[in-house]
Amino acid sequence: MKKSNAIAAIDIGSTKVTALVADVNEYGQARVLGVGVAPAAGLSRGVIDNIQSARDAVATAVEKAEQSCGMRILSGAVGIAGGHLSSQNNRGIVAIADRTEPITADDRARAIEVAGQISIPTNRQILHVIPRGYWIEGTDPVSDPVGMYGARLDAETHIVTGAVSAVQNLTKCVEDAGIQVDEIVLGSLAAATGSLTTEERAPGVAAVDIGGSTTSICVYDEGSVAHTATLSLGGAHLTQDLARLLRCPWESAERLKCEHGSAMTTDEVGSVDVEVRAFGTNSRKRVSAGHVAEILQARTEEILEMVAIELKRAGYLDRLAAGLVLTGGTSLLRGIDELAEHRLDLPARVGSPRGCTGLTDLIATPAYTTVVGLAKHALRGTAPSARPAGARKNDPENGFFRRVAAFGRAFIPQ
Repeated sequence: MKKSNAIAAIDIGSTKVTALVADVNEYGQARVLGVGVAPAAGLSRGVIDNIQSARDAVATAVEKAEQSCGMRILSGAVGIAGGHLSSQNNRGIVAIADRTEPITADDRARAIEVAGQISIPTNRQILHVIPRGYWIEGTDPVSDPVGMYGARLDAETHIVTGAVSAVQNLTKCVEDAGIQVDEIVLGSLAAATGSLTTEERAPGVAAVDIGGSTTSICVYDEGSVAHTATLSLGGAHLTQDLARLLRCPWESAERLKCEHGSAMTTDEVGSVDVEVRAFGTNSRKRVSAGHVAEILQARTEEILEMVAIELKRAGYLDRLAAGLVLTGGTSLLRGIDELAEHRLDLPARVGSPRGCTGLTDLIATPAYTTVVGLAKHALRGTAPSARPAGARKNDPENGFFRRVAAFGRAFIPQ
């Protein structure tokens, strides 16, 4: 049977679980081979709170993806989100033993290793150590020090940490579904990878992924990851507002948001009436689309205000020449990019998955940017995680805890 170099990615969101199988085409782009989606279960604020329910949702999404591409998913890259995540930038310095010889890749790796060493409590663990920049003897930054000369090399990294229990529960959930976890990737970083252009990363840009129960931020400054954060509001809060204020079931409110939702009230929107099923009866009632937009705009503005506060606190609000790229299902609200531009005084666009081929019609909306980004990260590795239909194999030597340190290598210039 022909060997496959396909990989798998699994995005466990608050509203849906998505499994995606991809490989690399002749031009080096991710080629989507199969997609499976299942309703999410067993999550609260982006964190597993019922392993059995979450496991079943993952298994369903994986099975659908396998049926879609005719391959077995053995392992995959998995996204992680939630308020337990935190990040910081850190510098490290190493001496170059012989300054008459050029700096080597080993010297660069030593500098990154030192810059990635921080003190954290025993209930937390490092998820990512991402190189940000290098300095030789404290001079101007260089993109890659290898081959240059100097007696001292400085490196700066962006370090992401998470709660050990949250990582363990996520890993167990996926592995109980029969899938080995190759690596765990920060969801906001994956969303940025799936949606940003190279041109946007250099002058400064923030990828804002509005998920079901959280909103995640990933800031690129001067071409590298500079800041990541998670906020405690998301698209589910908009649905909750509609359900409460219109006194309708959650499912009706969600459908109303998806089919008629607008992030801004306009004369055109206000002139239309829409139907919604009422509580306690099988009848339907008519409500003004303008009133629906008012409800959605209020909560969307609150989310955007929280984004602005976080960006200002981190010192990047005035450094984002390329503005905001909005992803996630909530970014499909009509006018949300215009509202973001108005509220933050920054350029804004809605970001759909970029740089992939194959079954792109299945993942053409902003709701799939994270899983596409996860696939791109997985494709930077070497071991296939999906194979032509056959038995699954669980190999503990391929587990997450052996491979997590390898993540940063994808960010090191070669």
